[in-house]
Amino acid sequence: MNKLTFTQLKKNSKKTLEGRVRYKLAVLGDCATQHLTTAIKGYAYEEGYGLEIFEADYNQIDIQVMDDQSQLYLFQPQSILIYMCIQKLYEDFCAMPSSQRTSFAEIMGEKIVNYWNSINQVTKVHILQFTFTYDNDNVFGNYALKTESSFSYQLIKLNHMLIEQALAFRNLFWIDLDMIQQKVGQSRFYDQRMYNIAKMPFTLEALPEVAKGVLDVVETLHGRLHKCVILDLDNTLWGGVIGDDGIENIQIGELGQGRAFTDFQRWLKELKNRGILLAVCSKNQEYIAKEPFISHPEMTLHLDDFVIFVANWQDKATNVQYIRDKLNIGIDSMVFVDDNPFERNLVRTAFPELTVPDLPEDPAQYVGYLKSLNLFETASFSDEDVGRTQQYRAEAKRESLKDTARSFQDYLKELEMTAWVKPFEKMYYSRIAQLTQRSNQFNLRTIRYTESEIEEIARNDDFLTLYFCLKDKFGDHGLIGVMILEKKSKEELFIQEWLMSCRVLKRGMEEFIINKVMEIAEEEGYQKVIGEYIPTQRNEMVKNLYSDFGFKCVGERTYEMTVKDYKLQKTYIEEKKR
Repeated sequence: MNKLTFTQLKKNSKKTLEGRVRYKLAVLGDCATQHLTTAIKGYAYEEGYGLEIFEADYNQIDIQVMDDQSQLYLFQPQSILIYMCIQKLYEDFCAMPSSQRTSFAEIMGEKIVNYWNSINQVTKVHILQFTFTYDNDNVFGNYALKTESSFSYQLIKLNHMLIEQALAFRNLFWIDLDMIQQKVGQSRFYDQRMYNIAKMPFTLEALPEVAKGVLDVVETLHGRLHKCVILDLDNTLWGGVIGDDGIENIQIGELGQGRAFTDFQRWLKELKNRGILLAVCSKNQEYIAKEPFISHPEMTLHLDDFVIFVANWQDKATNVQYIRDKLNIGIDSMVFVDDNPFERNLVRTAFPELTVPDLPEDPAQYVGYLKSLNLFETASFSDEDVGRTQQYRAEAKRESLKDTARSFQDYLKELEMTAWVKPFEKMYYSRIAQLTQRSNQFNLRTIRYTESEIEEIARNDDFLTLYFCLKDKFGDHGLIGVMILEKKSKEELFIQEWLMSCRVLKRGMEEFIINKVMEIAEEEGYQKVIGEYIPTQRNEMVKNLYSDFGFKCVGERTYEMTVKDYKLQKTYIEEKKR
């Protein structure tokens, strides 16, 4: 269970929002949602958000969603949360004539999909939808799963239908209540007494976990996510101490507690396959630490599963900083996993923003505990995620070249870089949206987009869209840059979005992109290009970007460049047509 209580969240919900990241959330329910919104607001405060919430009246989903002038749309939320509770669903099922119950899932599914369509006709904000938790009324017992007219059968069918239909809604994101219910326990999740009295379905005990489930998704949509797991070795990835016990005596596979460590490695392998980076941080001699990955037949993880391998006798805080610097990602996007409480406290003290889970003493509980924290929530997944480890390993080769090059200019030349640029294409909508959600440092305005919003912009004649890909002799970086240019007038282009992956910083890609934008502006007959820098806690690195490229500051954070006066920036990247 989450350590926060509803009482603590209630206190948080009353605190001032000053100095916190503002976010607007609308909550619609067919049950009473007062306690739920209090918990969400309180948990948001704990996570650094100042949450503004519009809470619709009881059972007003239809009225709010169907009327394009409703309070819901006037509130202009960034996300809309829809909660249709299992208790009300069962009441609707029981009210339906027996002869129609085999169609219950289709009828309810159509109703919910109509909600999504109605919202999308008015606004393209994120839609957050709670799943229906599983419930068996035991009218048929286990035979319900073979009885099409039973509630359990229709409930499972409804969830499955909605999950499939939601694939067509790129701005819709699920919050899996079943996963939360399993964590809390069904008997402690719902409060039938409170539902009967006040139509409030959740127990006060469950509300912090439900609130966390909502914030997990909101934070991911807002660009907060974990990208890397830093792992200890001894008694973390295997049982025993490799330096003392030797490779033949460490516990892995079927030996001793080995099955628990094998299960942990298997789960980590799945994270790596999804695009999460794995790194090693071990107090050991490197050749000894690497031996199990090379020679032990029952290891699930191997050396090529890790993006960086650090084994030495320095303190782990220093090594974590080294890993962070080498990967060039934020400390807050990393998770440090170590069985030793002393090492965890040392690293946690050095980096308060780093996520450091307190592993259970029993290795058999590692996977279950880490899964329960839901540390790797994501709002997107693309083919490029699968090859992320290989991309970072190629980056290590580039770093080696830089160390041996006579000068930085020689290094850039020796990379043999080529880039190509094209307007947004359907096959890349997912990756483009993902880049807007994940890019925090090189991001001039830091606006997040869903796939559906990217698709809408791509089809809108008021915009010019560009994506940039980069390749060098060590490998393909893939899609690493995005530009959205708004046609403000016949003379002016406004850079609505300019963002880039930090993996390719300081290699001339910034110069290549701005050169290309100015070239297109000239070809299209525009006189001026306008840029804006909106500061955040993470994007200070681009604060002077426009002025560095010769743009004139014409406001507190606005810059402009006359196209005819622009001077091409030096770059060693060659453009290729694709």
